[in-house]
Amino acid sequence: MLRIFSALIISIFMALPAAAQQSAWVQIEAQRTLTGAQNAARGYSAAGVPDVAGFALPGGWYGIVLGPYAAVDADAQLNQLRRAGVIPNDSYIVDGRRFRTQFWPVGVTAPSNPLEVETPTNTPTEVDTPVIAVEPEPIPEPDPIQAPDETYREAQVSEQALDRDQKRLLQTALQWAGFYDSAIDGAYGRGTRRSMVAWQETNNHEPTGVLTTGQRAELLDAYNSILDGMGLQLVRDDASGIEMQIPTGVVKFAEYEPPFARFDPSGDVAAQVLLISQPGDRTRMFGLYEILQTLAIIPPTGERSRRDRGFEIEGFDENVHSYTSVVLENNEIKGFTLVWPAGDDERRRRVLAEMQASFATIDGVLDPAIARPDEDQAIDLVAGLAVRKPIRDRSGFYINGSGEVLTTIEAIDECTSITLGMEHDATVVLQDENLGIAVLRPSTRLAPPAVAEFQTGVPRLQAEVAVAGFPYGGVLTTPALTFGTLADIRGLNGEDDVKRLSIYAQPGDAGGPVYDNGGAVLGMLLPKEQTNGQSLPPEVSFSVDADEIISSVSGAGIDIMTTDSVTYMTPEALTLMAADMAVLVSCWSD
Repeated sequence: MLRIFSALIISIFMALPAAAQQSAWVQIEAQRTLTGAQNAARGYSAAGVPDVAGFALPGGWYGIVLGPYAAVDADAQLNQLRRAGVIPNDSYIVDGRRFRTQFWPVGVTAPSNPLEVETPTNTPTEVDTPVIAVEPEPIPEPDPIQAPDETYREAQVSEQALDRDQKRLLQTALQWAGFYDSAIDGAYGRGTRRSMVAWQETNNHEPTGVLTTGQRAELLDAYNSILDGMGLQLVRDDASGIEMQIPTGVVKFAEYEPPFARFDPSGDVAAQVLLISQPGDRTRMFGLYEILQTLAIIPPTGERSRRDRGFEIEGFDENVHSYTSVVLENNEIKGFTLVWPAGDDERRRRVLAEMQASFATIDGVLDPAIARPDEDQAIDLVAGLAVRKPIRDRSGFYINGSGEVLTTIEAIDECTSITLGMEHDATVVLQDENLGIAVLRPSTRLAPPAVAEFQTGVPRLQAEVAVAGFPYGGVLTTPALTFGTLADIRGLNGEDDVKRLSIYAQPGDAGGPVYDNGGAVLGMLLPKEQTNGQSLPPEVSFSVDADEIISSVSGAGIDIMTTDSVTYMTPEALTLMAADMAVLVSCWSD
């Protein structure tokens, strides 16, 4: 019996979703009151969100989480539910070490202290088996209803004394707290009364539908407390011609880098503010719209909206959440960007709302000559801001008039998106793992000025060859031509599907075309790999044989051109042709 009882206790413990047993949770919300947290957890559960749980947190907060999961599963679940729009975009993964008493699901508790092992004092009947004693913490009781500071009639009288702006402010605070979703008009109809009842219930007040003076103060204190330490001040910047509220408690002016006046973080909050100001017309504004989306501070995930007289860009990932707004008036392009750390959405929304409401243009536009060159200039910076960079750059080349591109399979490994020439999105239409090749199709049809002609004849050993590629990634806008010789028409072990080259190629050249001295394509350069721990001499490279490429690509129904003619082309002419045929292939992780 003792052994059965012990096994039962252990099985019960193993079933508990305790934070100590699993380290991966998705935190989706935090509430100040237990009642509010229980209501939120109940709402998520009713909406079909899986694995909803709730724990008390340090500082008097109550967290609503999903889990527990293994770390890799938590990340996948977070992304899936974000895309489905059933959890907030600022949800994030936590390890559960800060969790205290579990309050949801109702009736489930989690041990917060280490388990104590007790040795039984009686003589065991069979084998000495320790009994695990678990002392669960009690579920906290909901906070009691607070005694009102005014009677219902007194609350009505004090409410009637409010002016229209004060009533609008209360509606705004109720909306921010998540209880009101109608017009901010200062007219207290059924919607406003229902939101007041909901707020009173959540905050343990008698649900009368009329806020007392003390309750209004509590609501507004909560509404404004989120801005403590933000140091919001109305800043007038005559150089950029912009006036607006800026959180000077977390950012400070750094420098002018046209078209930006940049405010960088001044403390622990990794926030940033950009004032955008430059002369220009609609065409220039559209160009700015495209350039901004290359910046690292504007992640590719998020809504975009472009109009004739302005645009908005929102971007978020696991690190930042940014918002940009720009308007075009009187040939002046002006706006701002707010960059805020991910996971702090409440403060971000409040700060952003204050900035949007206060944004105003004044006379003047940022002078492009205001910034002077310095040693911090770099090709991967735009006005002092880092450009979003791909995780990998490789080479490729056009193989038909539709703009389809042949490249190495290494170029597309673990990419969430692929671009050609940093401009055109592309998708994979063929992967041949045995040959290590892939064919990409641009999302919009392209008309390349030159396409490959694959050589079907047998090349002469020690003949001169050239590889067109991008050895320095996107630093150079046109491909570089590297010359070498054909060392062997087979691989080191006699493989017929590759050719050995004697050429000093770089990693970025992989996927580029290998030309004979007449401009026909002998194959595609393969990336260098170590085999059995051996590192080959730097001049040793390999290319996929043209016949193998023809067989694989044609077998997939993709049109290509071939030739068996042997001609001669000057290096200058070959360089010009390669510039029209080779293309930069970039792999992105959004």
